[in-house]
Amino acid sequence: MIMRDVIQKVIATEAEAKRIVQAARVEAERIVSEAQKQARDRVAQARQEARRESEQLLTAAGQAAEQEKAKRLAEVAAEITAGVCLDDATVQRAAEAAARCVRGGSKPIPE
Repeated sequence: MIMRDVIQKVIATEAEAKRIVQAARVEAERIVSEAQKQARDRVAQARQEARRESEQLLTAAGQAAEQEKAKRLAEVAAEITAGVCLDDATVQRAAEAAARCVRGGSKPIPE
């Protein structure tokens, strides 16, 4: 009878061990699944943050380019204005030449 009790205890212990192992597997699968979900969530969040940052960088770069363009246009306009500076004598000659053209004269502009 003692042998029978020992065999039953061994069988019961094996069954309990199988149940514990199965429960551990279920728990491990749950933990892995939760970790994968968290990883996917973090990747999605990182992508959103990267997208936001890249949009901000593109906006800032566009604004900087517009500012640089405006600055260069102003510099070129200033250079053109400085290069087209006419003295009073040149303006007077141009006005007289325009008046002659309107009256029908074709005399060259005196220097």
